[in-house]
Amino acid sequence: MRSVAKVFFGVLVVTLLYFTVVLIESGNVGVRKTLGKVNPEEVSPGLNFRVPAVTRITEFVGKEIAIDLTDLTPKAADNLSLRDMDVTVFYKAASDQIADLYVKYANAHQYDKESDSYFPAYRLVYREARRAAYETVAEIDSLTMHKKREQIADSIEARLQQTLDSNDPGVFEVTRVVIRSVLTDPSIEESIREAVANQKRLEAKQVMVEIERKNAEIEAIRAQGIADANNIINQTLTTEYLQHELNLTLQKFAETGANTIVVPANMNGFDMILPTDKLTKR
Repeated sequence: MRSVAKVFFGVLVVTLLYFTVVLIESGNVGVRKTLGKVNPEEVSPGLNFRVPAVTRITEFVGKEIAIDLTDLTPKAADNLSLRDMDVTVFYKAASDQIADLYVKYANAHQYDKESDSYFPAYRLVYREARRAAYETVAEIDSLTMHKKREQIADSIEARLQQTLDSNDPGVFEVTRVVIRSVLTDPSIEESIREAVANQKRLEAKQVMVEIERKNAEIEAIRAQGIADANNIINQTLTTEYLQHELNLTLQKFAETGANTIVVPANMNGFDMILPTDKLTKR
């Protein structure tokens, strides 16, 4: 009998503890509700006691929470819809504001089976995040959407934070936004490919133009060099210099023996210094 009594007492104690003791995980907070009235002071992490059937403690996540927005089909600035867009928004609620959120957004909290706790105002943030995503995409042209993931993420984060602050200043913090996927309509993708191809062709043409320009500059420099050289030569070809060269040439002819030299009749300005006894007139 004593053994049965001990077992019964042990089961009674365990049952009592199960219904009277609540363990709040580190990083989370609890909200105490007694006879339908919410206590404005949050319950701290650790062991907390309650009166069964009188007091209820609901645990809320105080850490970063992820919201997955999947299969979005927003319209871009050019009125073309995306085929698919997946976004993950991370947010957290101030731990000392959870009790107020519990009352203000009673139907917006989301139960998480895995952690056996609630995400504060999850449905509210989900709705506003989705709206921020659609409004952001509406400002960007579909042909450039694939190049602006970071810009889209920053815009969604800023827009969502502004909306949440307008209703509950200092309560929510949008920690980050990740664009997981952006898929455009096939017709848009074809336009993007064509635009990229045209850009590549334009770049190739620009390179060719630059090459031709450089070639033209080289030719101009070469022509200028030739012109400068000719100018130098022309400046050095004085009458005295030509006279000197002519005399040297004639002297070589005279030294080699009998030669025939044709002297043009119009060699004005040049005097030939030759031994007249060796010249034969024809």
